[in-house]
Amino acid sequence: MTVAPAQRSRSAILSGAKTVIAEVGSYESNMVDIAARAQVSRATVYNHFADKEEMMLSLLESEILRLAALAKASASPKDALQILSREISSDPALRKMTETDHDDIAAFVTISAHPLWTLVQESLAKVFGAANSSLVLHWLIGQIASPLTAGESAKQAEQIARSLS
Repeated sequence: MTVAPAQRSRSAILSGAKTVIAEVGSYESNMVDIAARAQVSRATVYNHFADKEEMMLSLLESEILRLAALAKASASPKDALQILSREISSDPALRKMTETDHDDIAAFVTISAHPLWTLVQESLAKVFGAANSSLVLHWLIGQIASPLTAGESAKQAEQIARSLS
């Protein structure tokens, strides 16, 4: 499958943004550094995104879709839980943001009517069922502030998978 140049640029920009955020946090990140990381011009960044806020929302959506795809491709609910836990607990951008961007993290973990939260909830419901999605969501949100080790992720994923109806 061939990816169009515009989609490659957009993906590179989002990847560059995540890398910059992992280094300096979201507040200190800027479009110039993101463009440099993505190896595109600043004009290219602005061709894709009106401003940093729009780019950040696109990055969040991209990450939600990436995690949902990993969960859907898992062999079992336990594997899906473990993969999601590992991805969230070891994400360098989230780790940096918990150190430097407290307001953004607080906004991320506050469940709301925002369309991205709807996407999260729908994605979890598709993998774990609507009755279980809230439990899974709250377990994963907790890992943003208190990441789990690989062993803890495996143990807790197994316990939660057993409790899913």
